[in-house]
Amino acid sequence: MTVDTKPFRRGGVFYGWFALAGAMLVYFTGCGIFFYSYGVFLPTMCDELGWSRAAMAAGLSLGTLTFGLPSPLIGASIARFGPRINMVLGNLLAAIGLAGVSLVQEVWHLYFFYSLSGLGIGFGMYMASTTVVNNWFIQKRSLGMGLVIAAGGMGGFVLPPLVTWLISSIGWQMSWVVVAGIHFTIAVLMGGLILIRNRPEDLGQGPDGLSTEPASEKEGIDNRSRVDQSPVDLLTKQEMHKPTTWLIAAINAANFFAIGAVMAHQVAYLKDLSFTPMVAAMALSLVSGMSIVGRLGFGALALRFDVRRLAIVSFAVQLIGLAILLTTANLALIYVYAVLFGISCGGLIVALPTFIGEYYERTYYAQILGTIFPLGTIAEAMGPVLAGAIHDATATYTLAFTLVTAFSLVGLVCAILVRPPKLQQ
Repeated sequence: MTVDTKPFRRGGVFYGWFALAGAMLVYFTGCGIFFYSYGVFLPTMCDELGWSRAAMAAGLSLGTLTFGLPSPLIGASIARFGPRINMVLGNLLAAIGLAGVSLVQEVWHLYFFYSLSGLGIGFGMYMASTTVVNNWFIQKRSLGMGLVIAAGGMGGFVLPPLVTWLISSIGWQMSWVVVAGIHFTIAVLMGGLILIRNRPEDLGQGPDGLSTEPASEKEGIDNRSRVDQSPVDLLTKQEMHKPTTWLIAAINAANFFAIGAVMAHQVAYLKDLSFTPMVAAMALSLVSGMSIVGRLGFGALALRFDVRRLAIVSFAVQLIGLAILLTTANLALIYVYAVLFGISCGGLIVALPTFIGEYYERTYYAQILGTIFPLGTIAEAMGPVLAGAIHDATATYTLAFTLVTAFSLVGLVCAILVRPPKLQQ
């Protein structure tokens, strides 16, 4: 049966764009505060509380673990209850944890509150937001993924300079309270409660605003990937043990190891090179800002080009950027690194949900993502603490960033090797 591709709208409006806007707001504050702003707090809190950089970086690592390791449970929760309730309750918990950091006096206080915040972000941000996109869009899925994940880059561009100003104006304790309030207002109230809706079918609509009929979804709006039209149900134990799934997981892990290490320590690294705190924060913001270009660009290009080839190019660009970072203390070249690294890591963040959306059944998106996401979480958690420990042992970040480069090279190899699952049957 042919699917009617005439737009089907309720009240003349396809609600998917509003749901997408809500997911973007959640991603904006979740990434901008939890991941990108932590490195701005790191040197100030280390100096005032007398902690080593490795000990402080471990807080982000623990938060990252609680963010990602429960992914199978998060995927099951989203599949059962829908992304919206996970977003509201998860981000409420995250805001409580962020506010709690303002009270820390011992390092274990930091670990507790940031782990609590990470758990909330895990339930309320990445998997929930990308599931909203996957539910509402098929034809424009990669573009929607790019827009949502680009919002995280925008958060990283806007919020670190704001946090730097807050710390200099009201101190790091009150700054944590302020960012917690920002997260609650934008992610919980505006994004989760007001804008997010779980599925187009709940409003009598179809993905991309197209009419829904009881037919196999063909002609560009297939539930299956445009790459894999096999009738075999890909959500099986046999499929999950195939190389494709774990090559995709390794691609994601390599990128997130680089992001975790660099984002946690870039400000401290540049301050060690005698740059001012604001210059260091602006370089971090440039990475985040250029990641917006990478995220949007990857999402748009994936509408026309193979996601695998885009991932290969992204890793090549990332390696060039890291080589510049390792070999220069020139501010202009540091900005070149920031542009290249930001574009590449932003694009590769979009690669994971795009790979899964292209290669697997739409119905099982959350479960598959929940199964493979913990590997990336472990890698991202390892990055900050390993880089901090290496710095504490050697008084330099050279070996740490060399390790980051090696992980990116592994990611490039995995991107070259990955193929759609049907080619392995």
